[in-house]
Amino acid sequence: MINYYLITKPGIVFGNLVTLAAGFLLGSSGKFDILLFLATFLGLALVMASSCILNNDINRETDKKMERTKNRAMVVGAVSRNKALLLACFLGLVGEGILLYGTNLTTAAIAAFGFFVYVVIYSFWKCRTIYGTAIGSIAGAVPPIVGYTAASQQLDMGALILFAILVFWQMPHFFSIAIYHFDDYLRADVPVFPVKKGIALAKIRMAIYIVAFMFTASLLTFFGYTGNLYLALTAFVGSGWLFLCLKGFSTANDQLWGKQMFIVSLVMIMSLCLVIPFDVKV
Repeated sequence: MINYYLITKPGIVFGNLVTLAAGFLLGSSGKFDILLFLATFLGLALVMASSCILNNDINRETDKKMERTKNRAMVVGAVSRNKALLLACFLGLVGEGILLYGTNLTTAAIAAFGFFVYVVIYSFWKCRTIYGTAIGSIAGAVPPIVGYTAASQQLDMGALILFAILVFWQMPHFFSIAIYHFDDYLRADVPVFPVKKGIALAKIRMAIYIVAFMFTASLLTFFGYTGNLYLALTAFVGSGWLFLCLKGFSTANDQLWGKQMFIVSLVMIMSLCLVIPFDVKV
């Protein structure tokens, strides 16, 4: 049973549910509906679990070549492909049904869009283009939008800002993973940007993305969605992230630096998500 749980990539699902919760609380504007939140939370969790199972299936040959993924359940045959696909279909349909019934059509449609991008576009093109990370960032930016539209019943400027924030955050986040696991990606011939274009150029891109992230994140305050506490914390942690990024240009150990950048990126997004509930403008 544990293997069926693991093929849903619970770590990825949990991380995205954190951003969903932040988006929901931002869209709620102080009027929290627990039943609506639970429907949104459960519905998207099931849809994401379904997409992760399908991603596992599509990328199982590539996963065999990478040290960190070679022991995944679908790679070693601990879960049969047919059963995994049946589970994925069941979870996806139930998840979309919950979103349709428990939230609204817009929210369900956005979740379905994220599912399509992740499974059909990202999973199949991940090993064919250096832009796989950019494609994946679109799917990764969907959860907070789902939360926001479920709570606010609309797709407005707040949702677009959240989308941009998550896209710009994910690029340096995933570049840092690629640098940290550089040898793995090189061995598996996965064309991530740092491997194909070089770590030096990737560092320049990461710095640009972090600056874009900080600017975009500040727009939530400038457009009146959040207060100064959110702005101050985002600027403080974001500056630390940017400082570490710039230190990377003189580091002697790129892989260690990549690991540090990965950890700080998680601190960055968690800080943002945790402060939003306490500083939402009502």
